[in-house]
Amino acid sequence: MTYQIHPLGDQGLCISWGNTIDIQINHLALALAEHLQQLQLPGVLDLIPAYSSLGVLFDARRLLREFPHQQPYDYMCKRVELEIQKIVEVDFSKGRSVEIPVCYDPSLAPDLERIARQSKLDTTEIIHLHSSHTYRVYMLGFLPGFPYMGTVDDRLVTPRLASPRQSVPAGSVGIAGSQTGIYPLDAPGGWNLIGRTPLRLFDPNRAEPALLRPGDQVQFTPISLSTFQKNSAAP
Repeated sequence: MTYQIHPLGDQGLCISWGNTIDIQINHLALALAEHLQQLQLPGVLDLIPAYSSLGVLFDARRLLREFPHQQPYDYMCKRVELEIQKIVEVDFSKGRSVEIPVCYDPSLAPDLERIARQSKLDTTEIIHLHSSHTYRVYMLGFLPGFPYMGTVDDRLVTPRLASPRQSVPAGSVGIAGSQTGIYPLDAPGGWNLIGRTPLRLFDPNRAEPALLRPGDQVQFTPISLSTFQKNSAAP
């Protein structure tokens, strides 16, 4: 599968397989990240997988000490290219199955009726279409633990808001283009909000702060407003 490697700042590189949402490419990016993590290559500080790319951050000073006859970027490029050849045929295992309860009540879904009007569907159909599909977590980004998931039914595809909201409540479930996502924290945002989950998507006090991981399979389950309020009030 064709890829390119280019610098990422002065102590990093990015392996890119293009700019696309593709399950096989995402499998490859996640598999390579896992493979490099297990290798524990000298100087590697962080591995950042995205939809169709993988960022590799490295300690240039350490690499200069350990490999004084090579430029850190050149050394890391050669090592990464060598490992890519080993990973091309790997069948990356399917991620965990995670159920996310969502309340689609209008009080928590300010954009639900507008999407229904635009798609010429009623809100019940919108909820059914959104909650009857299993979504892949392609990557985490934007905010700590924010899952970029895809892809929604073609009838739900909706562009981001022209003017982002100044504040979106934590747990809000939204649609942007063909993606769906969940705000883990209160934050500004321009996604179309169609519901909210009482679950905490990010908690720095947990052993694994982010609830979801890249590669997970997410299923949304509709819940009532009273159930949402009860679970939101729980410690």
